[in-house]
Amino acid sequence: MAGQTFALQVLVALLVVGIGTGAAFAQARRAGTQEATARALAVARTVASSPDVVAAVEDHDRAGVLQPFAENVRRRTETDFVVIMSPNGIRYSHPDTSLIGKKFVGHIEDAQAGGTVVEDYTGSLGASRRAVVAVRASDAPDAPVVGLVAVGIRNAVVSQRLEGQLVALLAAGVAAAVLTGLATALVARRVRRQTHGLGERQLREMVEYYDAVLHAVTEGLLLIDRDGRLRLVNDEAVRLLGLGDGAVGRRVDELDLSEPLVAALTDETPRGDELHVTAARVLVLNTAPARWEGRVLGQVATLRDRTDLEHLTGELDSARGLTEALRSQAHESANRLHTIVSLIELGHPERALAFATEELELSQLLTDRVVAAIEEPALSALLLGKAAEAGERGIDLRIDEGAVWPVDALPARDVVTIVGNLIDNAFDAVTGHPGERQVRVDTRRDGSDLVLTVADTGPGLPPGAVARAFERGVSTKDQGGEGRRGIGLALVAQVVGRLGGSLSVDGGPGAVFTVRLPLTGGAGA
Repeated sequence: MAGQTFALQVLVALLVVGIGTGAAFAQARRAGTQEATARALAVARTVASSPDVVAAVEDHDRAGVLQPFAENVRRRTETDFVVIMSPNGIRYSHPDTSLIGKKFVGHIEDAQAGGTVVEDYTGSLGASRRAVVAVRASDAPDAPVVGLVAVGIRNAVVSQRLEGQLVALLAAGVAAAVLTGLATALVARRVRRQTHGLGERQLREMVEYYDAVLHAVTEGLLLIDRDGRLRLVNDEAVRLLGLGDGAVGRRVDELDLSEPLVAALTDETPRGDELHVTAARVLVLNTAPARWEGRVLGQVATLRDRTDLEHLTGELDSARGLTEALRSQAHESANRLHTIVSLIELGHPERALAFATEELELSQLLTDRVVAAIEEPALSALLLGKAAEAGERGIDLRIDEGAVWPVDALPARDVVTIVGNLIDNAFDAVTGHPGERQVRVDTRRDGSDLVLTVADTGPGLPPGAVARAFERGVSTKDQGGEGRRGIGLALVAQVVGRLGGSLSVDGGPGAVFTVRLPLTGGAGA
């Protein structure tokens, strides 16, 4: 591209210099012609107004004074001929004396009428620029014409003068072309340096292929410069972050993103597989510095959508907890069965019967209460599993009498996400806390809304943590894996917001989380 630009600029420069030189030559030629005309006309008028010339012409130059006079004027004015003639054009003088007495060759009609003739004409001395004026008997405007004066400068002489100027013009044109070429070469060199030596084809392929790859990758990709401005973003990142038109070039903190995500994108510290919750998605963020030849240009960030995976992970955690609880129950059931068998063998069948029925009554009572109150199968299974997990962890899980949850009131996956994460959060709060370890769950109908309450007897939320309890990464517990804590409540807030509900929390003593969700059209009455 630089070579093509250089060639084009040199061609343009030569064209401009050539046109300029030609125009200058034409101007010089026109100026030379005008100067020759003015000089010939001035000499002719001066000679015609000379009293000696007037007297000699009226006397038909019997004394022969006009030839030496004319030749003297010709030499002194550096003209090519000064011809004094009669009104009829008969020469009294001429540089070639053999032509004296012969008729002048050229147009003299206007001069004979008292006017002036200016023309290019080829006469006895060749092509010339000539002026012919009248010689009057006196200075009076109406004085009779008694003779004519013709003064000429050969065109060859004018051309010779122009040839000397042409050399200077050509030299100036060549100098201008050389300077333009040098300047163009410097510009081309700078262009090559700025494009890192890449040619036009390479630049075109790089833009086409890189742009195609950028927008085809399934991960979101962003480039943020050191001033915190978004310089590059692909289609997937626009979709994941919900960016509008005109995002490129704006500061990241002006893009309506969450504060933790803005901090991660503008922080120069690399991030690895960090979870972030937006209004509708769970994203995995990785950042790294973007460098070129040792210079840090900014931050490169990649985003992966983990929304569905995070929901499935929560459901898997619930299933894993239920499995562990069932395993523990199976172990406990084996112990109780051995106890019953031993009591029978020891001759205490009545005690064996009482022991067995007591455990069955407690288990069946909880199952009957949950099934009767909670019509949603997914929520019933979740609560029974959490009850088994609570029993294993020594937690008193209570489901309030009168709790209701109609079938198909809300999407089952969203119900599991909200209730499961709130109960897990309550279990973690009371675990290891001295005193009563109790978690209470209540669900009520309030007009067209469902109200879910999960309360615990844990330490509650510390001062200042209530307002930030649902932000990603905010947790009152010890950190587990990097970026793993603080995601549960953030997911709850995300789902509740998507369903058009509200979420609140009261802290200390213990914590009470209240979720209000509007019923869908398919909810039972």
